[in-house]
Amino acid sequence: MKRVLIIIGYAIGIYLIGRAIVEPFSIDMTNPATYRDDWGGPSLVGVLAVHCVPGILAAVIMWRHQVRRRARGSPTTTR
Repeated sequence: MKRVLIIIGYAIGIYLIGRAIVEPFSIDMTNPATYRDDWGGPSLVGVLAVHCVPGILAAVIMWRHQVRRRARGSPTTTR
């Protein structure tokens, strides 16, 4: 069950990271009309925070999970 939850977590994390990467390119930052009605709007900072911060957090959590997993030691890394 734990493995299934980790896989689901990684799938959601990859989606959030992708959304964080795409969002700055999908809006015209010089035209407030393109992001005024988005979540976090009407300010650009709010829109970028709502759409990018979850992806950044997901990347950090996934990175920490990998570091801890490697630190526990797998048979191929310990000698």
